[in-house]
Amino acid sequence: MCNSRLIQKYNVPGPRYTSYPTVPYWDAPGFSADQWKQHSLNTFRQSNLEEGISLYIHLPYCESMCTFCGCHKRITTRHEVEAPYIETLLAEWKLYCDLFEETPVIKEIHLGGGTPTFFSPENLKRLIDGIFEHAIRAANWEFSFEGHPNNTTYDHLKALRSVGFTRVSYGVQDYSPKVQKAINRIQPYDRVKKATELARELGYESISHDLVYGLPFQTEADIIETINKTIPLMPDRIAFYSYAHVPWIKGNGQRGFKDEDLPKGELKRQLYETGKTLLQELGYKEIGMDHFAQTDDALYKAMTGGRLHRNFMGYTPSKTSLMIGLGASSISDSWTAFAQNEKNIDTYMAMVKQGEIPVYRGHILTSEDLVIRKHILNLMCRLHTSWENDDLNFEDLPNTLVRLSEMEEDGLLEIGKHDIRISEKGRPFIRNICMAFDMRLRRSKPDTQLFSMTI
Repeated sequence: MCNSRLIQKYNVPGPRYTSYPTVPYWDAPGFSADQWKQHSLNTFRQSNLEEGISLYIHLPYCESMCTFCGCHKRITTRHEVEAPYIETLLAEWKLYCDLFEETPVIKEIHLGGGTPTFFSPENLKRLIDGIFEHAIRAANWEFSFEGHPNNTTYDHLKALRSVGFTRVSYGVQDYSPKVQKAINRIQPYDRVKKATELARELGYESISHDLVYGLPFQTEADIIETINKTIPLMPDRIAFYSYAHVPWIKGNGQRGFKDEDLPKGELKRQLYETGKTLLQELGYKEIGMDHFAQTDDALYKAMTGGRLHRNFMGYTPSKTSLMIGLGASSISDSWTAFAQNEKNIDTYMAMVKQGEIPVYRGHILTSEDLVIRKHILNLMCRLHTSWENDDLNFEDLPNTLVRLSEMEEDGLLEIGKHDIRISEKGRPFIRNICMAFDMRLRRSKPDTQLFSMTI
């Protein structure tokens, strides 16, 4: 249990580190689409046959606005938008396939949103079939999608299962009617139950429920009720996220309630600790930050086997050096460079129609960036990092250790001769520990409103 002194001391705005450098500190002026194409091609040549590649496909449409959501989306009930968007995704993929010169081997696909199940089963199947007109599956592929329990049908699940999908993640958030009303996500338990049971019947190997703590009006009793309702369904994974309140970035989408309606500080952390205790009593194991899994799930096995990886899709059981993001606002990662697609859907579609890979900003990693990226990835996935090998040393390391010394005094970590190990007490402060390594953040005089609070 975090004590109140530590929460008050370390609860500051900070990144979630799905990348390093984090997006606000990318060197956008030093980036070009031609550079991105060269970096992605270089990584493809080095890793395609050995690792395979990952695809993140952003499907941005939703029929209604959830006021807790920070994703890039467009609200509409006009389903005629589906076919042109699918055509554009496939055209964008063909641009990459032409660049790569040989057949891509796809290890991971993740459909995110928005609401992927806004799209019809037929269009989703058409999308995946179209992807594999120019690609092959890796031997150990993992394809997953984000399902909205209110509109994920048997036909959605069957269509995606038929093209190789084995994992589905359902956005549950919280079962309290008051909380659901505040976040405009009215979602009865029976619909979650039905969607979960249908996925199991169709042979999905891993089912995840996404829960969120820190939502407006949420109480400890709400967390207990939500997890108690989850128990009979026993999802293989549970993502237990902190609500990231950043209305100054996401605009009116996060203004469906007042700031004073949100649990904060020690109260918010208590919600997490209560949920964590209940999940661990059920046999779930904590994975990195904000994730739990049963011991027979691939994510837990990856953690214990030292293969756990983290990228813009979250935690994954294995690493691919190249992740291509398709769709408006998607982010791609070649390990040595990042690139983000145009966010505006109409502009994105126009760029693809003109034969352009539709990136509009990105970052080419420096040698220092690459070293720090490895340290932050180690801390986020393994709670440990080392600089025993010279290739993980960097100029500011002595100052970084000085910055971490107070955290060591607080019992959050142990600093060895050549390594750092985060303690169980330090788990809630992983983001703060990573911030000590973040040279881009330290040099920038950051605007604190860029990030949500770390605790």
